[in-house]
Order: sequence, then C-alpha cells, then structure tokens
Amino acid sequence: MSVTINSDLGEDIGIHSFGNDPAILQLVDTANVACGMHAGDPGAMERTVRAAAQAGVTVGAHPGLPDIAGFGRRAMAITAEEARDLVRYQVGALVGFLDAHSLPLDHIKPHGSLFGMTASDEALMAAVCEVARQYGVPVFGLAGTAHESAAAAAGVGFVPEFYVDLEYGEDGNLIVERRPRERPLASVRERTLQALREGTVTSSSGTLLPVTVESICVHSDLPNAPEVARTVREAIMEARTG
Repeated sequence: MSVTINSDLGEDIGIHSFGNDPAILQLVDTANVACGMHAGDPGAMERTVRAAAQAGVTVGAHPGLPDIAGFGRRAMAITAEEARDLVRYQVGALVGFLDAHSLPLDHIKPHGSLFGMTASDEALMAAVCEVARQYGVPVFGLAGTAHESAAAAAGVGFVPEFYVDLEYGEDGNLIVERRPRERPLASVRERTLQALREGTVTSSSGTLLPVTVESICVHSDLPNAPEVARTVREAIMEARTG
C-alpha cells in the first residue's frame, strides 16, 4: 500500500497567517500551495515553496476562485474558458517560484468551491486538465466524479484523494464548510482505516460510499491539524501491517 498525505499550505494573506504550515510540513508528503486568488500572496508563495524544498516535500498548485473574502469557498458562475484561464494564471505564478528553487510542479488540485464545481461539471474539469496537460502533471480529485472522467478523457494523470476531515454527501461529493472545526483523533483513525481497509466512507447521513485512496488530505487550518496528520500517518502504517 502506497498512500501519501497532502495538505493545503501557504494560505496566508499579507500579515495574516492561517494554518499550521511549519508543523504540517514535517508530516506530509506533498503540499498544495495557494496561488493568490483565494489566498496566498507572492511572499507566502515564496516562503512556502522554500520551506517545502527544505523539508523535502513536493509541491503542487492549489488554484481557487477569485474570492479572498470568502476564502474560495463560495461557488461562482464561470465558463470553462474562465476556469482554464484562472487556473493557468495561478499555476504560472507558482511555477515561477518553483523554478527559483529548482523544484518541479508536482500536480494541480483545485481549491474549495472550485474543487466541488469541477467534480460535478465535466467541462470545467476539462479546462483544468488542459492546464495540467500543458505542464505534464496529474490532477488530484475524487474518484468516480468528473475529476476522474475528465482526466481520463484528456489523457492526464489522476490521483484519487480521501478527505479525513470533511463530510461526504450522499452523492459522494464533499460538504465544504466555511470554517474548519476540530476533528476527534479517534474518528480520524477510524475513518482512515475504513477507507484503506474497506474502500468505503460513511456519508453524513450514514450511507456507505465507495472511495479510492492514493492520497489523504489533511487541511492545515484545522485547529488540531498536526495531530490529525500524525494520526493519519500512524493509521496508514497500521493498515500496511494489517
């Protein structure tokens, strides 16, 4: 079993810092770095890329909707062309910082509401995949949604994620919360083991849903994010050893 842990990092704005980035970087395999639209200004991108390079953590782009006030967690009506241009603009900005530190772009993962919108809209996700194909990188997303089918149609690599700190709706999509809340570590361990051993997750209404897991996301702005990441790491090891 080869399962990685990823986390959304660099979501700072000016003098305001969010998340537990320094601690999280010691616990994850790859970072999804904010690119300036929902959060993450040039200084934050530089600091995060430099810290990831020092920690030996790979870096992917985490483009979001242009909505700093709503942290990219409010849906917008955009066309596929607008989605493509928003993602290309943000990925290009991050690649400039990666090049400065001799790091490759590892992947692209939409943020917040853009993640949910592209999960259910083939055309929007195809636009994201156009940028992924341009850079020769995979996309992260939910198996069984437009994330996966659009990536397959575009000939782009796909990494199916599991979210240990968000609820799943009946349709298999994530329920994006405006504000993060602390997650009990016992629940984190149980959900991780269930996903890895049984290939299922229990939805918010109690239904068992199938999940495919190659990477597990831990959001860095959880109040107990480092503890959650550590628990996920321990659960991955436990699942490996039976």
